[in-house]
Amino acid sequence: MAVRVESHTKETMTNFASLGLAKPLLSALAAEGYVTPTPIQSQAIPLVMDGKDVLGIAQTGTGKTAAFALPILHRLAANRRPAPRRGCRCLVLSPTRELATQIAESFKTYGAGMGMTVQVVFGGVKYGPQIRALAGGVDVLVATPGRLIDHINEKVANLSEVEVFVLDEADQMLDMGFVVPIRRIAKTLPRVRQNLFFSATMPSEIEKLAAELLNPNPSKVSVTPQATTVEKIDQKVLFIESARKRVLLAELFDDSAMKRVLVFTRTKRGADRVAKGLSAIGVEAASIHGDKSQGQREKALAQFKAGEMRALVATDIAARGIDVDGVSHVIQFELPNVPEAYVHRIGRTARAGAGGSAIALVADDERNLLRDIQKVTRQTIPAWDRRNDRGLAQAHAAMASIEPEKPFKDPRAANGRGGQQKRKPQALDAAGKAQPDRGQRARHRPAGYEPLVVGAAGDAPPKRKKPRNRSRNRGGGASASVS
Repeated sequence: MAVRVESHTKETMTNFASLGLAKPLLSALAAEGYVTPTPIQSQAIPLVMDGKDVLGIAQTGTGKTAAFALPILHRLAANRRPAPRRGCRCLVLSPTRELATQIAESFKTYGAGMGMTVQVVFGGVKYGPQIRALAGGVDVLVATPGRLIDHINEKVANLSEVEVFVLDEADQMLDMGFVVPIRRIAKTLPRVRQNLFFSATMPSEIEKLAAELLNPNPSKVSVTPQATTVEKIDQKVLFIESARKRVLLAELFDDSAMKRVLVFTRTKRGADRVAKGLSAIGVEAASIHGDKSQGQREKALAQFKAGEMRALVATDIAARGIDVDGVSHVIQFELPNVPEAYVHRIGRTARAGAGGSAIALVADDERNLLRDIQKVTRQTIPAWDRRNDRGLAQAHAAMASIEPEKPFKDPRAANGRGGQQKRKPQALDAAGKAQPDRGQRARHRPAGYEPLVVGAAGDAPPKRKKPRNRSRNRGGGASASVS
């Protein structure tokens, strides 16, 4: 597929008015406080307004949604006609419910004074309201692939008159296995249409899909080198044993700078466990993932946006579309299996030109994943020695006499039958006074206490205790130690 790389003068980057957008759009942007377009916006908007196919490479947080929403609204308004029954004039495909909702809200905000109809379609909610909304036709339809195919199969959605087709977060679509549904949807679209294809990274599979969906010789807009990460994000790696990750995570939240934090896990159950562990130590936290109902996901996200919740624990799928201003940190509790997902994860912070921090907790069995990430992003993510970073010289002495804490445990699982975990007898010091429980760590730390980070520069990994040999007592079904 041949690609034209378009360039524009500095004048187009001055303000939105210089891009030639309709007055209602300029008024809406002014009301939102937007004056200067981002690089992706200043480059993509003129191309879309000219009706060209566009292949956009841009990370999350660069203003990508406005880069296609504004010129699409401009074109639809310039050529007014009724929306087709059971169909739409513009179709936007999104990988997740959250991102679909966010895109639809952007269209509504920018087109507030233009009389455009916008509908969002995704799974997890009832079919009826969506069917009724589509019956009369809409100007802009934002949908996830699965639910849209359901509507197509039931013949309540007809895409034969789509004028503009947008595929957003294409690489994430690929990771989630949506390539086949996307091809199936594309077959129902008219041959003559404008195609806009946006992705944060451009692996070979995405290039192949773009070649299938875009017209020959599309214009390419790239605001960052392929598979690189935002420069304003302070990235660090903490090497730690898997069993100690939750304890370390709790220690990280003692830092008051951790104001609004996204924590990523690989699995749904893992997200629930981490959120529960944080709540147990007084950190307001909730988890969102595919098994949560749409209402639960929307409530958790609303609380996180409002600042009522300090931590939101998410899987990669659920995190798509989390567009929250002021995310101070992104913590990767577990590294993703797909290296490109690392770029998407850390893109949740340092949005719209702000700064942010990304911390990855890496266990021994994740070092291969880290190497893959560093290869794809073409950078070496520095290891973080927290002791040197904060200048606490007493940390080694403070930690020398303190045994590492055990990971959080669910009390219900303590005896395998939902019983309560037994408390250890309280230790006494040399004077016979009771020592504070290490579980109350925030109130009873020695001055200058700083937890030891396993694997950081200068640290030697702790010696592992040899496991006791056990054998199955086949007669009685119990286990006995063998000396």
